[in-house]
Amino acid sequence: MHTCASVTEKVFWLGTNDRKTARFENYLPLPNGVTYNSYLIKDTKTCLIDTVEFSNTSNFLEKISEILEGRALDYVVVNHMEPDHSGALHELIKYHPEVKVIGNATTLKMIKAFYHDFDASSFVTVKEGDILDLGEHRLTFVPVPMLHWPESMVTYDLTEKILFSNDAFGGFGTLDGGIFDDEVNFSFFENEMRRYYANIVGKYGNQVTNAITKLEKLEIKYICPSHGIVWRKNLEEVIGLYSKLGKFIPQSEGVVIVYGTLYGNTAKMADVLARALSKEGITEVKVYDASQTDASFIISDIWKYKGLILGSAAHNNTVYPKLEPILSKILNYGLKNRYVGIFGNKLWSGGGVRGIQAVTDQLNGIEIIGEPIEAVGAPTEEDYLKLEALAKEIAAKLKSERKECLACDNS
Repeated sequence: MHTCASVTEKVFWLGTNDRKTARFENYLPLPNGVTYNSYLIKDTKTCLIDTVEFSNTSNFLEKISEILEGRALDYVVVNHMEPDHSGALHELIKYHPEVKVIGNATTLKMIKAFYHDFDASSFVTVKEGDILDLGEHRLTFVPVPMLHWPESMVTYDLTEKILFSNDAFGGFGTLDGGIFDDEVNFSFFENEMRRYYANIVGKYGNQVTNAITKLEKLEIKYICPSHGIVWRKNLEEVIGLYSKLGKFIPQSEGVVIVYGTLYGNTAKMADVLARALSKEGITEVKVYDASQTDASFIISDIWKYKGLILGSAAHNNTVYPKLEPILSKILNYGLKNRYVGIFGNKLWSGGGVRGIQAVTDQLNGIEIIGEPIEAVGAPTEEDYLKLEALAKEIAAKLKSERKECLACDNS
């Protein structure tokens, strides 16, 4: 019995499920694991699309042998040199010394940087539009630089209309039986795809938009990413979602409230905001204590929802430490198209609210709602009224957009 799944008659998924690694890139939690996807085309010539992370090499090489059934491996296409894609490349070449390595000029530089003994004579340089003829299958290549490394490219099978999409359209989560989007819980993988995108690719929205513009010209029947499920049913939905993510377009009118608190006063303020938003008819309100929830999950929801309210207690005249990574990432990624409110707490000189403002002042694509609300010690009745007013103003903005959307739909 094959342990490899068939994408089509001659294209095989050779992915490996990683349920051991605790953190992707050594900082993003993997409570549901991750896959490293590789694909093997078995035609007149045989061709592997990418490899897997190094610790999965042994199982990966076994799968290749299982499909090849004694045949040589003619080519390996390197869409991306990041080690979770190329970690097994060195061992693969030792096991299959006959293989030709396919990539672009930048790929070769990176291979040499990772593997100093790489024999460049085995490398075949391709550029956009070049064709690799395998017999029945013909592959072409589309560079997508800075999505999210400079050598990144995607490979397209002209014969079966398969897009081997590299990191694009990928996500966290192991494949526990089903490998296709119509075999699994789609909403789970949609959420894990957004968390993957928001934390890894999110800085490169312009490059994502440019890549999608290129790919729109292709007829695509399958999307085979390097992580997560293979897409064959919900192609329009996943491309549309990726397009929105690349343009920082929210998926929902909801609100994320994220705060840092030492002794609970800022948390009280967050709860008042959440209740006031709910009373105004906002049904999706996510409240996060930055000390309790990993930043990657919070960032994912910030990418999902239109409203964002940031709160911080003062800590040594600056922002609460656990809030800093979130502020750093939204600044580094250039968050836009959001309504943002600010609140916090101080006892004497402050710094939490001021620190949030220092970040939001640098974000050109957001709209700050109301004035920052900063309590002194325990929040007063006046503070609570200000918080309720802020919630009402943000809710009004969201509901106004809702009406505009309905008007557009009915026009």
